Amino acid sequence: MSSNLQSSHRLTRRAAIASAVATGIAAGSRPVFAQSLKTLVIAEPVHNLGYAPVYIAADQGFFKNRGLDVSMLQAANGSHVTALVSGQVWGNIGGPESNAMANVGKADPLKTICNLVNRANLYLVARKGLAPKSSSKADLAAFFKGKKFALARHGGTPDLLGRWLIMEVGLNPEKDIEVVNQADMAAVLAMVKNGAVEVAITQEPFITAGLEQGLWDQPFYSYPELGDYPYSVVSVRQSTIASEPPIVQAFVDAVIEALNLAARDRGAIEAMTRKEFPTLSAAGVKATLDRIYADHIWSTDGMVAEKGYALDMDVVAKTGAFTKSVPYNDVVDMQFVWKALQKR
Repeated sequence: MSSNLQSSHRLTRRAAIASAVATGIAAGSRPVFAQSLKTLVIAEPVHNLGYAPVYIAADQGFFKNRGLDVSMLQAANGSHVTALVSGQVWGNIGGPESNAMANVGKADPLKTICNLVNRANLYLVARKGLAPKSSSKADLAAFFKGKKFALARHGGTPDLLGRWLIMEVGLNPEKDIEVVNQADMAAVLAMVKNGAVEVAITQEPFITAGLEQGLWDQPFYSYPELGDYPYSVVSVRQSTIASEPPIVQAFVDAVIEALNLAARDRGAIEAMTRKEFPTLSAAGVKATLDRIYADHIWSTDGMVAEKGYALDMDVVAKTGAFTKSVPYNDVVDMQFVWKALQKR
C-alpha cells in the first residue's frame, strides 16, 4: 500500500481490530456494544477514496446518529472476503462477483446490501510516447500485442478487467501480451519509470502522480465508459440480514445519506479527504475528485442494477475466473436500499 493511500486516522483503533481478527474471532460472533453504540467492523481491500461514501458517513456522524460505531479494517489480497465468510467482520467492501464465488457450497451466503462505486474505477495508461492510434478494437489490439502489461493483483478486479479487454480486442492475454502482476497498484509508477512495463491499469491519485512525473499522458482507455458496473459494494452475511435487520437498515440509511451528500457537497468530501488521507497532496486530492465527479464513479442511490451485475459477471466469466451462472437475487438484496430511498 502506497503511503499516499494509507490513513493515519484511527490507527490505534485499527490496530486493535487487526489484533482481534488475527487471533481468530469466532465465526458468527456478533459485534459488541461500546458506549451504547453498536460496533460494526467493515473490511476493505485497500484504503481508497472510492469508498468515500462510507468514510463520509462516519466523518459526518451519520452512523453515530443511528446508534452505530463503524470502523474500517484493511484486509488485502482477498482477505476482505474470507474475513466476512468466517464472521471475523460484520461486513466488507468489494465486488458482487466475489460474493458469487465465495457463496459456492456455503450455507450462509454473502449478500450485497448497498452500492458504493457504480463504475469500473480503472484506467489504462501507457509509457510517455506510446499510445494506440485510436480506441478501435483493431488499433487497441495492434497496440497491446507484445506489450508488458501491469495488471495489479492476480485474480483481483483490475486484473480481470485488464484480461477481459485484451480478449475483447481479439488477443490472448496468456500469449499475446506479457502480464505483470503486482500486489500494490502504486508500484506502477516505478514499474513504468524503470521500463518494467509499458502499459498499466491504474486509477487516481496514481494517474496524476504519473502525469506530474512525466511518465505518461492522460489515460487512453477509461473503464467507467462501460456504464453501470457495481465495482465496490457493501456486503454482509445472510444470517446478519435475518438476525439484525434494524442494524442493516441503519447502516444502509447512513450510506444513502452520505451518497446524497457526496452528490451535492464536494466541499464536505474534500474536507473528509484531507482528514482521512493526510499524506495525499492537494493536487492529488483535486485530481482524484475531479475524475470521480467527471466519470460519475459513485452510485447516486445505492442501487445495484441487474444490467450492471450481469456485465460484472460476464467480465469474470469471459476471463475464465468463474463461469458458474449465479442469479442476481442470489447475490444482491436491495430491500434495505429501497426502504432507505422511500424515507427520503
